[in-house]
Amino acid sequence: MIRIENEIIKKQPKFWNHALFHPTDAIEDPWGKRILDRMADDGAIKTIRIYSMFEDIVYTDEDGKLCYDFRVSDLRLDYLLDKGYDLLIAYGGMPDCIAASISNQASVSKNKTRYKGKMWNTSPPKDYAVWEEVCYEYTKHLVERYGEETVAKWHCHCHNEPDGVFWMAEHGWDDYIPKSTEYCKLYDAYVRGVRRASKGIRIGGPALAHHLGFLDRFLAHVKETGVEMNYVALHTYGTGVRTLNDGTVPLATENHFERRLEPYMEVLHRYGFENVEMILDEWGASAQGFYNIEECPTLIFRENEVYSAYFAKLIYQLIESGYNISKMMICLSGQHEMVTDFSGFRNFFTLNFITKPIYNAHLMTSKMGDNLVGVKCENENVFTVPTKDDDGNYSVLLTYCSKNFKEDIPDITEEVTFADDIDGKSITVYCIDKEHTNPYRMWERAGSPEMTEELLKALREEGKLKPVRVQGGNEPLTLKLTPNCTYLITVTK
Repeated sequence: MIRIENEIIKKQPKFWNHALFHPTDAIEDPWGKRILDRMADDGAIKTIRIYSMFEDIVYTDEDGKLCYDFRVSDLRLDYLLDKGYDLLIAYGGMPDCIAASISNQASVSKNKTRYKGKMWNTSPPKDYAVWEEVCYEYTKHLVERYGEETVAKWHCHCHNEPDGVFWMAEHGWDDYIPKSTEYCKLYDAYVRGVRRASKGIRIGGPALAHHLGFLDRFLAHVKETGVEMNYVALHTYGTGVRTLNDGTVPLATENHFERRLEPYMEVLHRYGFENVEMILDEWGASAQGFYNIEECPTLIFRENEVYSAYFAKLIYQLIESGYNISKMMICLSGQHEMVTDFSGFRNFFTLNFITKPIYNAHLMTSKMGDNLVGVKCENENVFTVPTKDDDGNYSVLLTYCSKNFKEDIPDITEEVTFADDIDGKSITVYCIDKEHTNPYRMWERAGSPEMTEELLKALREEGKLKPVRVQGGNEPLTLKLTPNCTYLITVTK
C-alpha cells in the first residue's frame, strides 16, 4: 500500500522543468521553433538555456574598432521571451577578432563542424579588458532592450565547460591548471563587465563538465578574491557511450551522486559554498547526445519508458539529498543530427515529431504542486513524490524501477490511499509504461516497419499525454506497476 499523507513537509521548488536548447541558432529555424512552441504551449519547460553566441555579434571594422550587431541575437531572445520562457544565458563563443588564436576550434558533433558549418573558438581573448567590454556591451544591450526588471529574473554564466574541449582545447581534459588559471581571469572580467551594466542579473560559473581539480581551483579563486558568484553551474551526466558499451558504468541514477554530485559537494563544502544556489544546467542519463544506437545500442532508453522512470527517480533522489538545487536542465543537444525516428538521440521528439516518453514525463511533472507532503510505502523499488497545492489539490509522481532499470522486478499491484478525505473529489491517472503513452513500443510491436502517413498519425496520437483513468475519490485506487512505469495521480476538487 502507498499512503499519501496530508501534512506539508516543506515548500518544494519545481526545479525539474527546465532545458538546454541547442543549437541556439536553431531558434530562427522552423524545426527549432516547432519544438520551442510545443514546450511553451504545453507549459512543460519553464527556463531555456542558450549560448550568447558572441561570434554572431562582435566584429571589427576596417580600422580595427570593435563593433556589435545584435540583430540575430535579438530575434532569438525576442522569440523565447514572447513564448514566456525564463532565460539562462551562457556567455560564450569567442569571436575570432578578439581571440588570442584562431587555430584551436571545437565542433563537438558527429560532423566536422557545428550546426550551420560553425566552429567554437576555444582560445582565450588577446586582452581580457576587451572581453570585459564585450560582456558589458552585451549585458547593457539586454537591459536597454528588455529592462532591468526582466533581466533580473534571468541567470547568466561565464563560458561553457571550460574544463573540457570548449576552452583551450590544446590542453585536453587533464591539463587543468593552465585552463583554470586563464578561466579565472575570464570569469573576473565577465563579472566586471556584467555588473557595470546590470546589478540584478544573477551571475555564476563555471558550467563545469566534471573535472574536480578545475572546480577546486575556481572556487579557491572565488573564496580568495571575493569575486561575486551568485550560483554555481555544474553538469551531471550519469554515464557515457564508452562506459555503457564496456559495461563499467551501467545506467543508474546513483551515478549522478556517486560520480558527480557527492564529489562536487565535497569541493563546495571545502570552500564554504555548500549552501550556494546550484544549477545543474546540463543533465542527462548519458552524455553524448549526438550519438545514437549505432554507436551504443543501450541509448534506445532515450526512446522508451526507461528514461521517464529514470527522470522521476532522479527527482525523488535529488529531493532526498537536500541539495540547494534551483534548476536542473535536461540537455537537448544533438537533435539536429537525426536522420531517422527512434534512433536514440537526446531529444524530446523524433525526426517526424513523434513525442517521446521523456517529454511526457516533463509534462507530468509540470502539473505538480509546490508543497511536498509525506508518503508511506514499504516497497524499495517504488519512488513517490507527493505534492499538494495551496488549494488542497494533490499531484503525485510515482515510478517503479530497479537500480539499473532492467526488467528484473515482478509486475505488482499497489493500492494508493490518502490521509485526507477525498470523497467527492476527482482522481485522474496518467501513465507511461510499455502499453501507454509510448510510441516506440507501439512501433516495436508492429514489427518496426517503415514509416507511412497512417503509421505516423497513430504514433503521434499514442504520444499524446492523456488520462488512462478518471474516477471519483470514493473509489479504491489500485495501480498495476510494471518495470519502469511512471504514473502521475492528480486529486482535484
